[in-house]
Amino acid sequence: MITNLHVSNKELKHFKAKFKALSDENRLYILHILAANGKTCVCDLSEQLNLSQSRLSYHLKVLMDAYFISVEKQGKWNYYFTNREEIKKVLSSDLCCLFYPE
Repeated sequence: MITNLHVSNKELKHFKAKFKALSDENRLYILHILAANGKTCVCDLSEQLNLSQSRLSYHLKVLMDAYFISVEKQGKWNYYFTNREEIKKVLSSDLCCLFYPE
């Protein structure tokens, strides 16, 4: 029996995007690379992951939509980096309302 839900549909969709972003091995590997190396050129990501440009772009977009990564353009290249605070929120008290409602 569900009682006193304090989570809006907007909040649920927000967290759904975050968990979707983490549900793929390639995206987890991208986050690992960016966390380990800091700002990384898309050309280097493409080389390390051995993914087509379109596939890599898709994975980067999913991570950006979840606010896990950001991009900075330098010349003709895009450099990606992690948003550490957003990543920390996934397993923090920000999610407590979903799993431990009062």
